[in-house]
Amino acid sequence: MDVGFLFDLRNPAQWARPWADHYARSLELCEEADRLGANGVWFTEHHLFPDGYLPQPLTFAAAAAARTHNVRIGTAVTLPALRHPAHLAEEAAVVDLVSGGRLELGMGAGYRVPEFELVGAEHSRRFAETERVIREVQRLWREGGITPLPVQDPVPLWGGFYGPRGARIAGRLGIGLLHISPEMFRHYRDGLVEGGHDPASARVSDLLPVLLADDPDAAWARVAPHLAHQMNTYRQLSVEGTGAPVPPPLEPGEFRDRREDGPWGALEIMTPAEAAARILERTRGLPVEHLIFWASVGAMPDDLVVRHLELVSRELAPLLDKAPARA
Repeated sequence: MDVGFLFDLRNPAQWARPWADHYARSLELCEEADRLGANGVWFTEHHLFPDGYLPQPLTFAAAAAARTHNVRIGTAVTLPALRHPAHLAEEAAVVDLVSGGRLELGMGAGYRVPEFELVGAEHSRRFAETERVIREVQRLWREGGITPLPVQDPVPLWGGFYGPRGARIAGRLGIGLLHISPEMFRHYRDGLVEGGHDPASARVSDLLPVLLADDPDAAWARVAPHLAHQMNTYRQLSVEGTGAPVPPPLEPGEFRDRREDGPWGALEIMTPAEAAARILERTRGLPVEHLIFWASVGAMPDDLVVRHLELVSRELAPLLDKAPARA
């Protein structure tokens, strides 16, 4: 199982850096992940977030590709329903070329109404449009419908879906599922069969809500305000434009660091040994390729970010390598 880091480039007002400095620092962290031996840096997409959540992940991915040498360059996820398929195919091809064939293109349906309104797309058709655009990107690359073509043939594609409908779409398309869930894996395999793909080609990856620290309890007190900001933006902006009531803000003290058995918490802060045991238990029997961790949660302090990168890359990764080979 490879390990990598997701960057959302949030820059909340209460901890804000000048924007150019913030982007420069994020690229330095991508270089640091590469130097430490991580396997990937990944970028995600939202629009119209007050904290400046990254709106153009492939643009930033190209910059990261030019500054790194070994890490895979991924999106987790970009939103095909907001783009013309030829534009997406061209932009992704450029990232693959700049990186020398390191692109992992993760795509999802999205959920925020204002993002679709911003570009004149239909929110109600997001799943159908996502599938259509992905199929067209595949066709354009397969048939040479854009130039230049990517280095990789094929580029690894991923579907970032969290429900049965999306899992089946990923399967029908013959791409990886960017979600680690035994329940959704069944729907994904059904989709592979439905699409005429070999079920043995199944592969899964995911973003895990796990942060590593030498002293998890001390780190928790410092991270909690940043996690509260992150969770509040998701909760409050997800209902924008839907007519649903805006949920009240969560306070840092309402979260707890959940490390016991059961579903993942909003965030779990652990030592490498604790995280390895938890991850191996939760991924048992699944064909996992990439484990993705937040590089930073809500613009948390730099010293915690750098130590997290070190612990995942240098201490957690070897523990995961000792896992028994999957059947």
